[in-house]
Amino acid sequence: MISTLHTRTYRGADGAPAPRLAYGADYNPEQWPREVWEEDVRLMREAGVNIVSLGIFSWARIQPGPDTWDFAWLDEVMDLLHEHGVGVDLATATASPPPWLTTAHPEILPVTERGETLWPGARQHWRPTSPVFREHALRLVRKLATRYAEHPALVAWHVNNELGCHNVYDYSDDAARAFRDWLRARYGTTDALNHAWGTAFWSQRYGDWEEILPPRLAASHPNPTQQLDFKRFSSDALKDYLRAERDLLRELTPDVPVTTNFMVMPGTKGMNYADWAGEVDFVANDHYVVPHPQARDELSFSANLTSGIAGGKPWFLMEHSTSAVNWQPVNLAKLPGDMARDSLTHVAHGADAVCFFQWRQSAAGAEKYHSAMVPHAGADSDLFRSVTALGDTLKTLAPVAGSEREPAEVGILFDWESRWASEQDSHPTSLLDYHQEALDWYSALLNLGIRADVVTTGADLSRHRVLIAPVLHLVPAELAKDLTRWAEQGGHLVTTYFSGVVDENDHVWLGGYPGALRDLLGIRVEEFGPLPAGQSVELDDDGTGSLWTDHVTVTAPETEVLVRYRTGAHAGRPAVTRRGAGSGSAAYVSTRLGADGLAALLPRLLEPAGVTSELPARARGRVEATVRRGPGGRFLFLVNRTDETVTVPGIAGEVLVGTTDDEGAVVLAGRAVAVLRTPTD
Repeated sequence: MISTLHTRTYRGADGAPAPRLAYGADYNPEQWPREVWEEDVRLMREAGVNIVSLGIFSWARIQPGPDTWDFAWLDEVMDLLHEHGVGVDLATATASPPPWLTTAHPEILPVTERGETLWPGARQHWRPTSPVFREHALRLVRKLATRYAEHPALVAWHVNNELGCHNVYDYSDDAARAFRDWLRARYGTTDALNHAWGTAFWSQRYGDWEEILPPRLAASHPNPTQQLDFKRFSSDALKDYLRAERDLLRELTPDVPVTTNFMVMPGTKGMNYADWAGEVDFVANDHYVVPHPQARDELSFSANLTSGIAGGKPWFLMEHSTSAVNWQPVNLAKLPGDMARDSLTHVAHGADAVCFFQWRQSAAGAEKYHSAMVPHAGADSDLFRSVTALGDTLKTLAPVAGSEREPAEVGILFDWESRWASEQDSHPTSLLDYHQEALDWYSALLNLGIRADVVTTGADLSRHRVLIAPVLHLVPAELAKDLTRWAEQGGHLVTTYFSGVVDENDHVWLGGYPGALRDLLGIRVEEFGPLPAGQSVELDDDGTGSLWTDHVTVTAPETEVLVRYRTGAHAGRPAVTRRGAGSGSAAYVSTRLGADGLAALLPRLLEPAGVTSELPARARGRVEATVRRGPGGRFLFLVNRTDETVTVPGIAGEVLVGTTDDEGAVVLAGRAVAVLRTPTD
């Protein structure tokens, strides 16, 4: 459906659909006097903006009272944007209810696990399961869809905004009722629920559905499966709300694609976006660089994961920042070149749109210090000149639009339910960070110059020769069978500590760890050996392990010990193993090695699959290579991960973006990106 978005937004001189990358931002004209709007559209044309998200936080302006509506200003903005060739991704404006609604109906406000009400004054102060909120919200959606269904500026619908950013977990009575309904649908009977939740422990057996509550503040650790199911339910409750708006929009405007902006980034855990992807016509994502030693690798990882969520198809970068944000302890401005590199890294991983929060930097409000395309300094600024230059680059890259991700030989599996389950309380360690472990493997592959896809559970494994599944903690029986079958047919699995331990009900697979994967891996672990913060062990390949160790016993004659512990409680025992399985293999890494340690180990793990870098030696680790493929050609993106100039010889193709030296080598300045096109086979 993203191709439909393109055909709605742009046609060539002959009237035929023409490819292009979308470029724009959230636009909030209601924050500004009317005369500023004229300057806005003039500068949008100058910058190459061709799409904006409109009306995201406009409910109070559109509906100032229960039976009062004001569309005149929005009509004028829609007309003005259309006159200047800017398409509109029109938000349903339901993200933050207006004061009159919360005053009349305080029962729509979310409640924390401690029973505290989250009051108005910020944003997203509504319960996903509130029937009262839904009634009022859908009334607004109907009004908008009816009014703008035929407006020529309308190119897509933007449901709500960042669903679950601040209200994913609501413990109210509405949530309790909806949770019980969800549990009835999942388990059918209280007996089945009692088995799944293991309620024989701590005298928790339920005799009636009405006895069941969300995992509110308790005297000790709440039931683990109750917690896991509440996470599943909470994601599903937001998904159900998304469907409610989407279904109404499809009824009233069947030809307009519908999306909502995901937030694939480290701190966002509550929404299972892999499960949500099928509910929208095209995947959209918001991403912001976070303070982190691997910050740029994390941006690439999240963009890559968004592509995996989208099934390798093009997706829409709905928000990122031109420079500093406002919500971090210290909000650093981006360095010259960072904005373009960040943007083009997303494009490299499948984004067919580059959009920012927001168009014009606010003069008031909580986000007034958040950067924008037009900063407080105005158009006569280095930032706006960089914005305009990026617009020119995206015009040059128009042939990339519509192309899909070319599968890599290596896949990294990212599983939301394993993330939820592995990080719960009352576990061997509270220091485990699922996202960090996955990111370390990704950084290690980047350090080796090896291209990898981040994929989700349910992806087609046959597209990859190697599958890395870090901390695959929750493994239902069917997934274990699928992984075993794939390995025996020639795939090469790599997994880690705390994997295969529990089933879908968070029940331990008995008989020794790693449980469901024990036979495939040809090892057995009787007891975990987590390490205190700051403590480490040495390995006999000169590596260093932290966070976790395992007392590994080899149980299959074909299992090979690749690395042993040199120090610690398990000195002399296996630390890394590999077992041949059919025509493939399965390897196990029993400790946390970090990105550098994994980069040292990976060549041995990849050797059976014959995977090596596609980059010349001098560029490996310094340049990220990503490939998109479509009717317009095969597009190789080369992203300089460093602040220094890197020369990449031996790369053939038409240079769309970037420069070459006299010998034809691609020359990448610090933080620069090059794009080369070759014909498809």
